[in-house]
Amino acid sequence: MPIALRRRIPALLFLAILTLVGFHPAAGQDAPPTEDDYFRITPLTPPEGVVLEAGAFQWMPDGRLAIASRRGEIWMVRDPLAPTVGPEQFERFAHGLHEVLGLAEKDGWLYVTQRGDISRIRDTDGDGRADEFEVVNDGWGISGDYHEYAFGSKFDRVGDLWVVLCLTGSFTSEVPYRGWCVRVTPEGRLLPTASGVRSPGGIGFNADGDVFYTDNQGPWNGTCSLKPLHPGRFVGHPDGNRWYDLAASVLGDRPKAPDSGSRLVVEAAKIPELELPAILFPYAKMGQSASGVACDVSEGRFGPFAGQMFVSDQTASTVMRCFLEKVDGRWQGACFPFRAGFGSGNVPTEFAPNGSLFVGGTNRGWGSRGPKAFAVERVDWTGRTPFEIHELRATPDGFELTFTEPVDPQSAGDVGSYTMSAYTYIYQASYGSPEVDATTPTIERAAVADDARSVRLTVRGLTPGHVHELKAAGVRSRAGLPLLHSEAYYTLNVIPKSAE
Repeated sequence: MPIALRRRIPALLFLAILTLVGFHPAAGQDAPPTEDDYFRITPLTPPEGVVLEAGAFQWMPDGRLAIASRRGEIWMVRDPLAPTVGPEQFERFAHGLHEVLGLAEKDGWLYVTQRGDISRIRDTDGDGRADEFEVVNDGWGISGDYHEYAFGSKFDRVGDLWVVLCLTGSFTSEVPYRGWCVRVTPEGRLLPTASGVRSPGGIGFNADGDVFYTDNQGPWNGTCSLKPLHPGRFVGHPDGNRWYDLAASVLGDRPKAPDSGSRLVVEAAKIPELELPAILFPYAKMGQSASGVACDVSEGRFGPFAGQMFVSDQTASTVMRCFLEKVDGRWQGACFPFRAGFGSGNVPTEFAPNGSLFVGGTNRGWGSRGPKAFAVERVDWTGRTPFEIHELRATPDGFELTFTEPVDPQSAGDVGSYTMSAYTYIYQASYGSPEVDATTPTIERAAVADDARSVRLTVRGLTPGHVHELKAAGVRSRAGLPLLHSEAYYTLNVIPKSAE
């Protein structure tokens, strides 16, 4: 056999395998599939001259998409699921608002969370423009500082809106309830809910209605994170705790102050109110400015990740995927890369009823990997299933991985296909933290399930409070494909107890 032909056979076999699994590369292309083969990004183009720095989305009952702008405008987009979305589909609904970072619709009203209040607006004469504006609640303070953001949720099970309030300057609490989560009831009453917020980037619900928000690296936050919110809890940054004097009738006494220079799990053992982050996003590896939060409740219309949460990052211009589980009453879980290549710095993230994911943002105030000053984009599943780690669960002696496609038992059962490291962050008043307390857990065994859909890793050296960074670069699918993303980062707050 000629040498040239022998050299071509592996490439030809690889292309044949890709064709069998539904990937059809262009002539001469022999690279494995990319993110774009599974989840495609479509830009929405606003009218010329409109600076649409998206701060929030809301799907309207008539099928329009409401887009709020940091510059105080709200635009309605007709047929936002069309193959192309152009300027003629945009109509301005309202303007003159103050940095809207939350939208929710109810009973014909559009509720807007802006810097100083929650208001509701509606169009009463049918001309496509809001003409009635009502303040629902303005019970928190503003000083005029640039960083005093207010991110608002959708309505929860009982009709409340949740709002996370950035500290003044993202460092201190100079006006009431800065550094807090508050709720606004259907009657317009303010309920102080949780303290310890630093610099939020988004807020949303999981599939069961539990509330989570993103907080960003800085004082008392070693890295960016996804944190659960519960009434009466303290989520880490103590500077806003001065406002317990206003909230005493609802929440009682302020929690004990944490010790700077400690570790989160150490302080949580001493401070009953301290809520641990569910997921720590390793800095730079998974972005630098965690932002919008959305849950896929489309029941499979967005691919194989139904029920999982998706979190944007402003600096990296990415969307991350998150798997969460509760162990002994503590939320924890894994984050995975999902999609890069967005046009600007992503802030809001929201699913449409058909499963399309809308992402928007800006680079004003911070730079972003996406080069545009602003962008609004839609992510659609192409119908092809990527080979990914689907879930990563903690077990008493390691982790269990599930996959979106059957694995090759030989590669997935080889411990050499995996590597793991672990580290945590300093819990301190100073800004951020490097990775500290590094360990190298030992993967002793990889047991592939009979259906080739999961692998049980036996790991020696698990450490509570550490991010366990797993790389599965050697794993292949039954069809011979590598993982689209081979990295996963699990925040292990609690090691599960052995089954009795």
